[in-house]
Amino acid sequence: MTQNQPFTGVYPAITTPFDENSEIDHEQVRSDVRRLEAAGVDGLVPAGSTGESATLTHDEHIELVETVVDEASVPVIAGTGSNATHEAVSLSRRAAAAGADGLLLVSPYYNLPHADGQEEHFRTIADEVDLPQIIYNVPGRTGQNIYIDTAVSLASHENIVGYKAASTDLERISEVIERTQDETFAVLSGDDPVTLPIMSIGGMGTVSVAANVIPELVCEMVSAALDEDYERAREIHHRIGPVSRAMFCETNPIPVKAAMGLCGYGPERVRLPLTEISEENRENLRSVLADLDQI
Repeated sequence: MTQNQPFTGVYPAITTPFDENSEIDHEQVRSDVRRLEAAGVDGLVPAGSTGESATLTHDEHIELVETVVDEASVPVIAGTGSNATHEAVSLSRRAAAAGADGLLLVSPYYNLPHADGQEEHFRTIADEVDLPQIIYNVPGRTGQNIYIDTAVSLASHENIVGYKAASTDLERISEVIERTQDETFAVLSGDDPVTLPIMSIGGMGTVSVAANVIPELVCEMVSAALDEDYERAREIHHRIGPVSRAMFCETNPIPVKAAMGLCGYGPERVRLPLTEISEENRENLRSVLADLDQI
């Protein structure tokens, strides 16, 4: 980790396992934390999109963060975003009290604020909660991008230290990297198939879905890229490409939970309105995981 980039490396966006009663399986959470730490990840991100935060109550959300914090020895970056600013502030304060080391804040969804509303939303949280914060651009879920000028402006805030780019728009991502190079600000991939391309233009790592299933390989690729060993990084990138793409064959986290189940890493259950993966996609997952000797 360089002085200028506080978040560097691999941060799995961890899933939230549910038991047969659709309650959080906290013992499985602990098992997942131990397994991922043993694989060499740099931190953990509970209660994000992959963690099905949209169907967690606020109390469940914080209980999940508490469990991960209690079990983990690596930094924990809690997802605490909301489309209501006051709600995001409340969740962020509670996550800070639970011991989170940082926050991941999705841009306001559904409301579709203008640039000034986006900026005031993030600045309000950053002013109210004294933890390092990553703003999270995921237009496929929120209906709009974080404006580039807004991201660049926010990078000057002492508590806003990163940008998760969950899109394939390399031109947009490149401009954010170019214009924030003098700030304490790290751009992280949020879309596994383009982690290496993003790192090749200055990204510092990934908040990864695939790392729930193949953490050692994702860590090896990211480490090689950070060391500028792009020959090795490219070899791993192409090797894991089928798995990275398969993680998004249906709505995340349906495929990653199915893949974890196939690998023996816990239950596949998702909460409604999500449903189980199709048999066709399950068989494709089985095939690509077998090709990597994961099952």
